[in-house]
Amino acid sequence: MVVPSTTPARQETATLLLPQAQPSPGGGAIPTVDMSAPRGRGALSRQVARACAEQGFFRAVNHGVPPAGPPARLDAATSAFFALAAHDKQRAGPPSPLGYGCRSIGFNGDVGELEYLLLHANPAAVAHRASSIDTNDPSRFSSVVNEYVEAVKQLACDILDLLGEGLGLEDPRLFSKLVTEADSDSLLRINHYPPSCTVHKLDHDDQCKLKGIARTKAGNGANPGAGGRIGFGEHSDPQLLSLLRANDVDGLQVLLPDVNGKDAWIQVPADSSAYFVNVGDLLQALTNGRLVSIRHRVIASACRPRLSTIYFAAPPLHARISALPEMVTASSPRRYRSFTWAEYKTAMYSLRLSHSRLDLFHVDDDESGNGSKGK
Repeated sequence: MVVPSTTPARQETATLLLPQAQPSPGGGAIPTVDMSAPRGRGALSRQVARACAEQGFFRAVNHGVPPAGPPARLDAATSAFFALAAHDKQRAGPPSPLGYGCRSIGFNGDVGELEYLLLHANPAAVAHRASSIDTNDPSRFSSVVNEYVEAVKQLACDILDLLGEGLGLEDPRLFSKLVTEADSDSLLRINHYPPSCTVHKLDHDDQCKLKGIARTKAGNGANPGAGGRIGFGEHSDPQLLSLLRANDVDGLQVLLPDVNGKDAWIQVPADSSAYFVNVGDLLQALTNGRLVSIRHRVIASACRPRLSTIYFAAPPLHARISALPEMVTASSPRRYRSFTWAEYKTAMYSLRLSHSRLDLFHVDDDESGNGSKGK
């Protein structure tokens, strides 16, 4: 159930503020999927597919990843890192895009009220990066990250297999096979949002040149109003699927139709025991638009720090993304041209955070007509 945040909005004259999100219309805009439900007769797979088609987002409970296990150990390790002095954290940056970053998001001027670690999910890459994150015991940090990645990767593949079944694919494991490839490009992102009432503590970091939260430029997914600073601006996730887990501090908002059918920002109540599952751009392209890559953002408005961890399930860079034959019909012609994940990433890094990247890959009418005939 979605309810309004109980954290009062802060008014800051020196910052760009956002309108408050609405509660979920009728309490039912954000589906909850019980991952422990019986799987006979396809009821669970149909529920997952329906949530991903109608909202592009759902809350997964009873998912088999014990909160006191890998998630708690990762939270402890990353909280210890974010508590370090600025110069110690900067050894793990600047982001390229992997590594430690503060306020700057990407390469095109987007900013947010956060600091973060972005890591490749490959164990060898984690080990390489760990030496600059935990200088006392890099292998300890690597072990914690790898343990978490394995647990959440298994959950992501489970969800992708349910999706394949629910969509009636000839090979229900087609999506998860992309993630289990040895050269999968999956990532792990850990975001730390400082308390909004002490937000200026980041101003002392040499790497964070902005004072307060900068007035964000047009296109950063913001609108003037009252409701909080931009923690992470409006965007969709480019990969196949994202699994987000956070502590018990509100901030996540998703863009969904309200009771009148108009898009509205919906506040997602914090639930540290659940995973929030986002459809990514690649799944939207592979399903020819049948699944929806949801737009979302984080608003920093709480007086407690928010810590969130996101696993981005992605294919290898060379993987070719093209609408599946089951998804292309005469009544639903091909919407996107074929591309590799590497090509899509190149386009992504050239654009602002809020850009609708899939728009660059739309086919024209002639190509669409040919695509529906399987050419």
